[in-house]
Amino acid sequence: MTNVTIIGAQWGDEGKGKVVDWLASRADIVVRFQGGHNAGHTLVVGNQTYKLSLLPSGVVNGKLGIIGNGVVVDPNALLAEIERVSAQGLKVTPETLRIAENAPLILPLHAALDAAREVARGERKIGTTGRGIGPAYEDKVARRAIRICDLAEPETLSAKLDELLLHHNTLLAGLGAAVFKKEDLLADLLALAPKLLPFAEPVWERLAEAKAKGEKILFEGAQAVMLDVDHGTYPFVTSSNTVASTAGSGSGMGPDAAGRVLGIAKAYTTRVGSGPFPTELHDEIGQRLGERGHEFGTVTGRKRRCGWFDAAMVRQAVKVGGVQGLALTKLDVLDGFPELKICTGYMIDGQPYKHLPAAMSKQAAAMPVYEVLEGWTQSTQGARSWAELPAAAIKYVKRIEELVEAPVTLLSTSPERDDTILMQDPFAG
Repeated sequence: MTNVTIIGAQWGDEGKGKVVDWLASRADIVVRFQGGHNAGHTLVVGNQTYKLSLLPSGVVNGKLGIIGNGVVVDPNALLAEIERVSAQGLKVTPETLRIAENAPLILPLHAALDAAREVARGERKIGTTGRGIGPAYEDKVARRAIRICDLAEPETLSAKLDELLLHHNTLLAGLGAAVFKKEDLLADLLALAPKLLPFAEPVWERLAEAKAKGEKILFEGAQAVMLDVDHGTYPFVTSSNTVASTAGSGSGMGPDAAGRVLGIAKAYTTRVGSGPFPTELHDEIGQRLGERGHEFGTVTGRKRRCGWFDAAMVRQAVKVGGVQGLALTKLDVLDGFPELKICTGYMIDGQPYKHLPAAMSKQAAAMPVYEVLEGWTQSTQGARSWAELPAAAIKYVKRIEELVEAPVTLLSTSPERDDTILMQDPFAG
């Protein structure tokens, strides 16, 4: 058996929640290793729908969940999420959830700075969720972050707040936003300490023990490869590395931690917020994809932009993300289209490209080169075997495999956990 890492292979919102939930039932531990509460996973189990942002999806299965050091944690958002899922019948206690003691915290000033910057950018806004993720990561690399372990040391906390406010209040004042008072932040953090510290520990030690015992660890990625701060459509990206190689550094394990890497992709493409989107459809087809796919953000409720499947982009994500197998979701949304299109590359300033270049101007100018395939009229919703799929649907999936240069090892045909066709068990290696 091997570990499994799940990452998005597009711009996020690919249906990772269902796939993670489906695999979490067979794992021993589920680990979040990057991102913050800007990520949203929707899990449908029986008649219950769970919307998770920070909590690892394993909590739904009663498995141990770990929030790694690579995650930036908003303590109020985490506690509110625990309260919400507890009301739905889930038990989230220090016995079922552990948090890396060195995980950085998101404070109210981070969200305030995030929002003020977006306002200042005007039409050039990035499309951030405004939840303070970026500013919290900035503080981490600038070595001024407040971490969970600091909550146990009031003197350390006080000294760190002095440095933090010197930086943030200067920025906020310059942007015309309200500044923060140290005594208010300190009082809030000291009040949060007894609620958060029972969950904190050196999770790297627990994970090392799990590895020695041969336990199955599932690493749950947030966002997606094309939102990676290095490899995505910069600057319209998230503030963390979303590729599978981050699983080790974001949890305190070595470079072999990721194990088998499964990339999640929709059978079409969506994106939330600003940034390039070569295959975006502004017509009734794009509207139909959005309506049939219920394309609204789990965290923000924002309407998602929709377009045809971009095989060139997913192939790029496969290469830089370390994807070994693809999980294709929402195939049923394509039911009834007389023809389907797949982007195989781009024309940029009269030149052909097989990948999306890093330069902003080239990304903005990218025009998709399409291959047209026959659609199907039969329903694929709820199919659980290849035999239940129409021939044209199978041909569509096989063509995606060829173009992205990775096998489709899992196919999802509805939000229900069991409406899944498995070609290869990721935990088997």
